[in-house]
Amino acid sequence: MKDKMTFEVCTDSFEGALAAEKYGAKRIELCQALNVGGLTPNYGLIQQCALGSKVEVHAMIRHKEGGFVYDDQDVEIMKKDILASKNAGAKGVVFGILDSDNTISLKNKELAELSKELRLEVTFHRAFDFVPDPDKAIKTIIEYGFDRLLTSGKEESALKGLPLISKLQQKYGGQIQIMAGSGVNAVNALKIASSGVKNLHFTARKSTNRPVMLSMGELMLVDEEKIRSITAMF
Repeated sequence: MKDKMTFEVCTDSFEGALAAEKYGAKRIELCQALNVGGLTPNYGLIQQCALGSKVEVHAMIRHKEGGFVYDDQDVEIMKKDILASKNAGAKGVVFGILDSDNTISLKNKELAELSKELRLEVTFHRAFDFVPDPDKAIKTIIEYGFDRLLTSGKEESALKGLPLISKLQQKYGGQIQIMAGSGVNAVNALKIASSGVKNLHFTARKSTNRPVMLSMGELMLVDEEKIRSITAMF
């Protein structure tokens, strides 16, 4: 049944790409700084994952933490990161820009058009979960040419957001791929899939539990068992 469900593993490492490939995931969302929701990965990491694995690499385009409202200079940086991602071998890019009232910014259209010119797939990320009117927002995202929407249904987890995810899938699933993400695991994956979505997104990391005298951030390992357990259910 794996051909009926597409898996996207959110990872910050080449090891994550290899594990995603090993257990049948189609894509990775490649990020850095997952502890702040994911930032743009560096060129070398994108290229290593693209050349050294068979999974599609979709690069996060988010150069700074702290929300999704960006000015014109931010957009110029994002354009450069989209081009760099393409040159490094990415299959797609992932981004989302909001206006100050948390509605979908027109700036997304410019970036989506650039991405399409570069033959990149485009995913609108969980900035969507902050919008006040999800129906209006998804219509705008579709109009701007996005291929895919990642959402938790405006809740802290996809399981809690299942009513909205189901509604979006039913109303708009023929126009854009709805991908459920946030808190997806082997316990709830089938329940979330009951919404009708054909794309599941999840992170698979575990702590090294290594005591350190001076910390520069914790090194996290790939949780291969989580990837295996979710993909094996379909």
